[in-house]
Order: sequence, then C-alpha cells, then structure tokens
Amino acid sequence: MSRGLPLRTCIGCGARAPQSQLVRIVVDANGALAPDPARRASGRGGYLHHDPGCWNSFARRKGPVRSLRRSASRVERQALAARLHADSAL
Repeated sequence: MSRGLPLRTCIGCGARAPQSQLVRIVVDANGALAPDPARRASGRGGYLHHDPGCWNSFARRKGPVRSLRRSASRVERQALAARLHADSAL
C-alpha cells in the first residue's frame, strides 16, 4: 500500500491540499506571525495557500487559530497578509 502526500488544511479558506502547495505560518521568537517557507521552524504551525484570496480571508477571520493554539489580532493577521503580498511580489 502506498502512502499519499501529507494533506493540510488552509487556515484561510478551509480547503485541504497537499502540504507542498501551501506556505507554513508560525509564531516567531518575537510572538508575531511569520511565514516559514522551508517548513523547518520549530513549534506549531498553520498553512495557507499561495493565494491572496486565502491571505485576505485569514486576515478577516476572528477568533483563535486552532492550529497555532493562540489568538491573533486582526492587525497581526493583516500584517502577515501584507508580508505575504510583499514576498510574492519578488
């Protein structure tokens, strides 16, 4: 029996996708949300599609992020979305 690709759920749109198609989000040493493109940072992480629509959906959400086991303010979420937009423009 062959093993499939690891699937993760996007914290923006809620759709499941192979881990390789998503960007990992972690809480950095300063307590801010940060992308982890290498998927090697320690600790808990969440995943977002490489799609600005998912980033904006995540920024508009309210409440805790279960995969990170913490609440993130709207300002933190918007800052992460802006950082992802800037990184994708390169």
